[in-house]
Amino acid sequence: MRMRSLWAIVAPVFLASVYLTTAPAVPHAQETTENPFTTTLDVRMGERLFRQQCGRCHGRDAAGGELGPDLTTGFRNSSTDAGLFRIVREGLPNTQMIGISRTATDQSVWMVVSYLNSLNDTGAADLPGSVAGGMALFNGKGNCASCHMVSGEGGRRGPDLTRIGNRRDPDELASDLSTPDEDVRPRWWTIRVTREDGSIVEGLRMNEDTFSLRLMDEDENLWSFLKGGIRSYERIETSTMPSVDGMLTASEVDDLIAYLFSLRREEA
Repeated sequence: MRMRSLWAIVAPVFLASVYLTTAPAVPHAQETTENPFTTTLDVRMGERLFRQQCGRCHGRDAAGGELGPDLTTGFRNSSTDAGLFRIVREGLPNTQMIGISRTATDQSVWMVVSYLNSLNDTGAADLPGSVAGGMALFNGKGNCASCHMVSGEGGRRGPDLTRIGNRRDPDELASDLSTPDEDVRPRWWTIRVTREDGSIVEGLRMNEDTFSLRLMDEDENLWSFLKGGIRSYERIETSTMPSVDGMLTASEVDDLIAYLFSLRREEA
């Protein structure tokens, strides 16, 4: 019985190591832009690797931690698998994101990419709104592009929506638009800093630890403060996004949902 219990613990790790060492070789990251490892097993191995290598900063469920942002609501710095691969492999310059272990294989990195892409996939849906009309609203009357980025275009004061249709279903999108304050992740809180001279700087909470604060103001300027060098600071845990209720008609909301849900990763 003791041997059987021990095997139950060891077997998953042993099988994972066999899989990683016997799978076919992968071209170097610079030689491919498509993820060769997208099976269910790849996703599971990617989850295991993420928790080992990335969980301390981003949380074991990738929903954000003390140092790393929430990765279940999109990726601010990449809208492609190849770009995400480079970030996981190399990190981001001038940030605390240092990248995965240097001993990790390209295959391992692709598995982590597959896991990140799988975090909140949604199914297809037949919606009443117009995608073209929603796109016009997004870039025009709705003024969404001033804060949100799609495929590298737009603002940075809100989540990147390049693949929002893979992460949020139509009902969730409708809730996001009507009641944006309902579930605001810490990454999107605002901080209001009062400096020693009484002047105030307010912006999105980019990073915070025991001794310092980093925020981005509405003009996308970055500010860093030592907590010991300011008069006070206040966290504002509501969303900076206004509700569409009263601003858009019901049909316009349908159009905007149709457009947002169309922002999906194309399946091979």
